[in-house]
Amino acid sequence: MNIDKLTLPVALLRGMVALPHNEITFDAGRKETIAAVDRAMQSDKMIFLTSQKNPEKSEISGAVYEKIGVVGTVSQSMKLPGGVERVVVSCKYRGKIVSAKDDGYMSAEIDPIYDEYNDNDLMTAALVRELKNKYQTYFSINTRLTADSYMKLLMIENPSVLADKIAFLVPFNPGIKQHVLETSDIDSRLKFLISSLVTETELLNLQLRIEKEVKTQIDKNQREYFLREQLKVIEKELGDKDGSTGEMAEYRNKIAQLNLQDDISAKLNKEVDRLGKIGYSSPEAGVIRTYLDTVLSLPWNKKTKGNLDIEHAAKILDHDHYGLEKVKESVLLNLAIRNFNAKGSNILCLVGPPGVGKTSIAKSIASALGRNYVRISLGGVRDEADIRGHRKTYIGAMCGQIINAVIQADSNNALILLDEIDKVASDFRGDPAAALLEVLDNEQNHAFKDHYIEVPFDLSDIMFITTANTLDTISRPLLDRMDVIEISGYTRDEKLSIGKKYLFPKNLEKTGLKGKRITITDDALLDIIDYYTREAGVRRLEKMIIKILGKVAKAFLEENRKSFKITASQISCLLGKRIYSFEAKNSTDEVGIVRGLAWTAVGGETLSVEVNVMSGTGKVELTGCLGDVMKESAVAAISFLRSSAKKYNIPSFYKNKDIHIHVSEGAVPKDGPSAGITMATAVFSALTGKKIRSDVAMTGEITLRGRVLPIEGKKEKVLAAHRAGIKTVIFPHDNLKDIDDIPQKIRDEMECIPVKAMDEVLDNAVAK
Repeated sequence: MNIDKLTLPVALLRGMVALPHNEITFDAGRKETIAAVDRAMQSDKMIFLTSQKNPEKSEISGAVYEKIGVVGTVSQSMKLPGGVERVVVSCKYRGKIVSAKDDGYMSAEIDPIYDEYNDNDLMTAALVRELKNKYQTYFSINTRLTADSYMKLLMIENPSVLADKIAFLVPFNPGIKQHVLETSDIDSRLKFLISSLVTETELLNLQLRIEKEVKTQIDKNQREYFLREQLKVIEKELGDKDGSTGEMAEYRNKIAQLNLQDDISAKLNKEVDRLGKIGYSSPEAGVIRTYLDTVLSLPWNKKTKGNLDIEHAAKILDHDHYGLEKVKESVLLNLAIRNFNAKGSNILCLVGPPGVGKTSIAKSIASALGRNYVRISLGGVRDEADIRGHRKTYIGAMCGQIINAVIQADSNNALILLDEIDKVASDFRGDPAAALLEVLDNEQNHAFKDHYIEVPFDLSDIMFITTANTLDTISRPLLDRMDVIEISGYTRDEKLSIGKKYLFPKNLEKTGLKGKRITITDDALLDIIDYYTREAGVRRLEKMIIKILGKVAKAFLEENRKSFKITASQISCLLGKRIYSFEAKNSTDEVGIVRGLAWTAVGGETLSVEVNVMSGTGKVELTGCLGDVMKESAVAAISFLRSSAKKYNIPSFYKNKDIHIHVSEGAVPKDGPSAGITMATAVFSALTGKKIRSDVAMTGEITLRGRVLPIEGKKEKVLAAHRAGIKTVIFPHDNLKDIDDIPQKIRDEMECIPVKAMDEVLDNAVAK
């Protein structure tokens, strides 16, 4: 049957689907849709309706729409307030968009689609009967449908009209209705609609059952409410103190016993009054009880008897930790101030690499002072409410970690460790670091107000200690409130003593091998330290000791051994192949090779800077995974040598020589300015052919005028040079103040030469 194509205005429907043989009403608010309706009203009232695939998009331009829709006639169009038009369309038959264009409204060329079927087809007749049966079942449980509409549907014999009317009447989702619209085969359309109607009937049954259960629960709650109210009256008449009245009296008694400030007591008693006015079944009652229990569990007037004896504290610190003399001295000075004014000392901030004992020092301080100890981990905290708590109006509200720690400590003069304070982050939920400003300020924390408890609590007697791996990420205002104590990494000898005196005996007891005759030699421990760990602290050293003891325990069981002596020759058998190695000093003096010193998070390292000079055009090549600052140091070194070429008898090189600077361990990223004098010395040696002493290492920043500027991490760098067998270290003169940080034993074995300019560097580095 050939049907001429139509050109009609198009209205895009959002969240609804038009079906033939039905009347649809929608509100047109978009100017393009209103223009399309007006165009239809001005001509033959015919319009094409189709669904918009992305209903959230308000603009028609760029909207994605269904190709299959309905051709209809506008029955009515009525203006509403706000520039909206209410449109009623009588839908006639299906159609397909062949092409569309924008004429100030959307218009399209439509190819009409008419349903074709055989009236005498038994399968179609059977499907029509089954569809009517399923709709009858659905109608029997849906109280919103009228009997009149039901009877009219049962009278319809045309399968296409019946399917379209049922699909329109039943609240299917738009996807199902669109599928019905797009299915051209009548039998397929009827089968799909029967299946969808069965599912919808099951959903309606489930919904009705849920509504019934909810209504039953509401009736039960109402019944309990009336019974509770009657119980209150009975309790009042009998003077019963064991019911709700007794509970309120118990709360008031606890408030009175705490001897709180008048405003705090009034606030809490007001909450008790609210509790008495609402029913037990009310959710608000549980919220108030939780609030009162939390506030009353705070140690408002509970203190532990502290011990501020400096000698006692020193003994505990020495017993628990080896070395760290400057750290212990700083802690003892802080405790000395607390002897005269408990609220006058600063907040301690222990800064150092992982594994050096920051957390255990805080525990030792708590033990020395006789205070309860609580640790709060701040790593990854992003929500300000984690510090200050949530307002109790929120569902599931709770107090912040500070108040929670005070409750856990059960004393208002506890020691609270704020661990990993440098890992605090901020996002759209607030800045926890800003919330900590009040907590760590002695001028403000006497009236700290958590959002949940809503009353001020005195934190001034709490001793706060913080830990961090670096100061770079801590906000300046927060850092200003703390007394920073830096804990650098342990030396090789210190690690040996810690392993021998602390870690090995501790883990013998921990693994149950304390009674066995197990010993470990110093050489074995040094082998573990040098070749199986690379850290500033001793955490990995302890893991290696535990692993060795596990192998020893297995030997006791399998070999029935009575004793075990762990020597250096056995370490590779117990722990496997060596993991790390360190570069020893060069065996001979060489040209263009200089040993530099670097600082890392796990201690110091030595780095060889190698320079080759070749015939070329003056190019400079830098390799070794160098950062921008280190590259700039190389450029500054070459500029200095060019400007001083005459002074040092350096032949002309900037036009006819290429310079290649390489730093060893090319896969490891390196950066920082402290390799400046090392690079300058290596380039000088390569250009002049003069050898550099193999027993010299150096560190320092260089300026364009050849001045040597100070660097960081001098202790770790000197220790690395000592480990590599280097006896002479050249360092900036301004770092002389750091010489006391180096252990006396190492200072006695090494020569540390302070320099102010490159002249002094070359005088001490060039082989005679």
